[in-house]
Amino acid sequence: MDLSLTEDQELIASTARDLLESRAATAGTRAMDDDPSGYSAALWKEMIDLGWTGLAFPEEHGGVGGDFLDVCLLFEQLGYTQVPSPLLTAVASCGMPIARHGTSDQKEKWLTAITNGQVVTAAPLPWDHPDNGPTATRDATDYILNGTATFVPYAASAEHFLVAARVENEPRAFWVDAASVMPQPVKTLGPDRPCHIDLTGTRVPEEDALPPEVATAIPLFGAAATCAEMVGAAQRVLDMTVEYATDRQQFGRPIGSFQAVQHHCADMAIDVLGSRFIAYEAIWLLSTNREAAQEVSMAKAWVSEAYERVCALGHQVHGAIGFTAEHDLHLFSRHATTTSLTFGDDDHHYETLATTLNLP
Repeated sequence: MDLSLTEDQELIASTARDLLESRAATAGTRAMDDDPSGYSAALWKEMIDLGWTGLAFPEEHGGVGGDFLDVCLLFEQLGYTQVPSPLLTAVASCGMPIARHGTSDQKEKWLTAITNGQVVTAAPLPWDHPDNGPTATRDATDYILNGTATFVPYAASAEHFLVAARVENEPRAFWVDAASVMPQPVKTLGPDRPCHIDLTGTRVPEEDALPPEVATAIPLFGAAATCAEMVGAAQRVLDMTVEYATDRQQFGRPIGSFQAVQHHCADMAIDVLGSRFIAYEAIWLLSTNREAAQEVSMAKAWVSEAYERVCALGHQVHGAIGFTAEHDLHLFSRHATTTSLTFGDDDHHYETLATTLNLP
């Protein structure tokens, strides 16, 4: 079984890493801590010009004609370099559900907008209490949304929202103009500037209501893309830990020569490799339009825990220096905390898996 990337995919990954490390990397991430948007507008434009926003979409909508796996290679590099960007939420949790389940008119209108670089973000139903999410009712001409969408990333910068809401007992998705709502910023550990959005009384015309499958696909593609991002981040933690263990001298020898440190690094490598395989199996299934709900939950549960373990062992090797705000490991630990909760934590996905196994 050949799990290697194609030549084109290798080029996508290497080009992305070179660009991100030269333009921003972790120093750029720290510079965004006080920026209200949470990302570099100049770098975002460069991503658009390079075709990253259209990589997974067909050429008739301004895209490049790649697939979901191709764009996940970019998400992995964003994780590796810790560069904050609205690329994941625009392409994975908004664009892919529309590309897969939207109508022809909706694809033409909204995939083109995403490909052209409009900042679009998704507001899925809350994974822990979906019944408490937004609702929608219908009158003679429009749908009327009510309730609050919580922890919506990059909401203050977004031009449009893809909002999941319940119509009676069925989830639906709605394309909402950002000008019609007022985001309220929420302080978190992450760089993605999440907001709560009060949707009460927001009217959405019939043509901006999407099929139910779009609403259920938002967390599916979002969770798989987040797994790719976590894989890249975990790989970076392993790389920096091995480098530190090789360079750091103690008792006249590199600390990497001590068995305990070697075992820590070996355990980290196992978690990174296991995460890569399980994440990209789910991503490949989604890319080939196959049923992947179970595999996505497996990946999200495993990779969330594995990434946190990798960070914890990285701190064991680095010692006190890794806990300082100036050290890169600090960024990755924050990232592990936030991404493990994004699109459902490990407990949620374990419960989802138990349901698919028909357990009593």
